[in-house]
Amino acid sequence: MTTALPTFEDVASAAARIAGRAHRTPVLRSRLIDEQLGLKVLFKCENLQRMGAFKFRGAYNALSRFTPAQRRAGVVAYSSGNHAQAVALCARILDVPATIVMPRDAPAVKVAATLGYGGQVVTYDRYGEDREAIGQALVERYGLTLVPPYDHPHIVAGQGTAAMELFEDTAEEGGLDALFVPLGGGGLLSGTALAAGALAPDCRLFGVEPEAGNDAQRSLREGRIVHIDTPQTIADGAQVTHIGELNFRILRAAAPEVVTASDAGLVDAMRLFATYMKLVVEPTGCLGLAALRTHAEALHGRRVGVLVSGGNIDPARFAELLANTGSTAG
Repeated sequence: MTTALPTFEDVASAAARIAGRAHRTPVLRSRLIDEQLGLKVLFKCENLQRMGAFKFRGAYNALSRFTPAQRRAGVVAYSSGNHAQAVALCARILDVPATIVMPRDAPAVKVAATLGYGGQVVTYDRYGEDREAIGQALVERYGLTLVPPYDHPHIVAGQGTAAMELFEDTAEEGGLDALFVPLGGGGLLSGTALAAGALAPDCRLFGVEPEAGNDAQRSLREGRIVHIDTPQTIADGAQVTHIGELNFRILRAAAPEVVTASDAGLVDAMRLFATYMKLVVEPTGCLGLAALRTHAEALHGRRVGVLVSGGNIDPARFAELLANTGSTAG
């Protein structure tokens, strides 16, 4: 049976459900970045969200809807890091046992945080094993409820609340002409598309994938979900092999523009955030700014939003990437 698509009403319902639990993250500006790009850039800082990423929104919206029986049995999720942490934290808040399937090479800081929130971690080889099959096996063996990272209506609706807040917070100053959003499995972008369709239909919506893994771009062009090998990119939060089915249906209808960003561009964006805004942003969270830097000329003088999706990165890895002398940031 085909799952019904979530609507903006579901996003609004999610906003009410997570109110008082999720942070209403700030919208920040940088005069120097504005001058460098010739734009008015408004950053929605989900790196300052609880557990350090937008994923808290969808996870809390999904887990808070569990029945008493589901809460007793527990939740299982698979994730390279941010969804893992979000589910583990929300499960702790809601007193739900949590099992998280994570790749063996997931960032150590994300694994440690997931364990710290009380999640039980099951590891796998992301290049040779199927995380979805592992998760389904746990569902069948232990009666757990699976909450996937993006292909789920409650996840999509929850993630859409970030853009909903951004549109609300910028409306009085003229709204947004364009919005750049990181794109992996499609949960954040599809939720954003629902919010944009209702609150800012004239805003140009850009999804940004890693250059090494443009499966969503290809999927929307070809009209079918394209599967790829796990992309080799520093944007670990977007290391997916295909867009979600539910997400694809929403995005195919919304028709956002999908562009890509290189790993070198992500490092440059990390440096700009750290230098000009004193923000720690993980590579995946930099997809929007990295792509905007290459499309700024076409948007000259416009008001442009950038969704900064997360800030969970090991300090040593952060320092290593910023020490790269091959950067072109200026």
